[in-house]
Amino acid sequence: MTTAEEQRAYRIEELSRLSGTTVRTIRAYTDRGLLPKPGRQGRANVYDDTHLVRLRQIADLLERGYTLASIKELLAAWDSGTGLGGVLGLVGEVDRPWSDESPARIALAELTESFGGVMDLGAVEEALRLGVLEAVPGHDDEFLAPSPSELAVAAELHRAGVPLSAITGHLQEVRGQVEHISERFLEFTTEHVFQRFLQHPPTAEDATEAIDLIRRLRPLAQQTVDAELARAMRLRATEHIRRHLGDAALQSAAPEQQPTPAPPPAPTPPPAPAAAPRAASEPVSVLLPATTIGAVRDLVGAERIAEFVAAAADREAAARRMDALAGRAAAP
Repeated sequence: MTTAEEQRAYRIEELSRLSGTTVRTIRAYTDRGLLPKPGRQGRANVYDDTHLVRLRQIADLLERGYTLASIKELLAAWDSGTGLGGVLGLVGEVDRPWSDESPARIALAELTESFGGVMDLGAVEEALRLGVLEAVPGHDDEFLAPSPSELAVAAELHRAGVPLSAITGHLQEVRGQVEHISERFLEFTTEHVFQRFLQHPPTAEDATEAIDLIRRLRPLAQQTVDAELARAMRLRATEHIRRHLGDAALQSAAPEQQPTPAPPPAPTPPPAPAAAPRAASEPVSVLLPATTIGAVRDLVGAERIAEFVAAAADREAAARRMDALAGRAAAP
């Protein structure tokens, strides 16, 4: 037995108010077949709870990104008995957060302290625009951080000396590249995994199977990006530091091996008396070309550059002494 409330009839203006849909949109949905035609009471059109539920379903699917054409197909499948519940469950699984991180509230004072203690309302507005922060209704001095770790990264970069404008610019660049990666991953998995579920409105069984696949594949995108980012950073960071610092980085890492610039050439002094030779253990600084240092480093490693150069010099000096002795022996 139905109640009077379940049989309640609505004029279009009341249906508009209850559903949050404009009168014009309700009429357009009816013309397109998305909404059943209204009944009649005398000369007036009347609607019931079936229309109200259908309008809320349409609004939910629109919010999830469906087009009106695809919504019409889904609703037609529902009307024919296919089952919209499984479809909405599939959509709900896709809409679920793709991270285990939980949003956190942060007060304006705490936010200001995290970024150097200077309130920058322009930076706050930019963070709201980018979605790094979200407004909390009724609380002008409090925000919601959807990803506290992303906000913490920005704060750490700022403490390291990166201007806020540079941080937001970098975020927008990275976001564009990551969105491209996500689009490619979705295209890849759609082609090889989910295409059969998307050729027609899925049945409840299809939706259940697809939901299980989404749960299994959900972490793969992040795991792949994490692994490839770690690999790229290891390779590129080494190249980056060598390109910007070159051999100076190696020389500053071992100051006792630093060559010092030689003084300008001076007239050759007379030979020193044999009684006052330089001590064999006294170090002498010699300026070598950067290309030579680089070649030796690649051959024996940075920590053995000095040892290798000394050994090479000793060998060359010994070879020259042997050549000199051989030359004297061959002289008449």
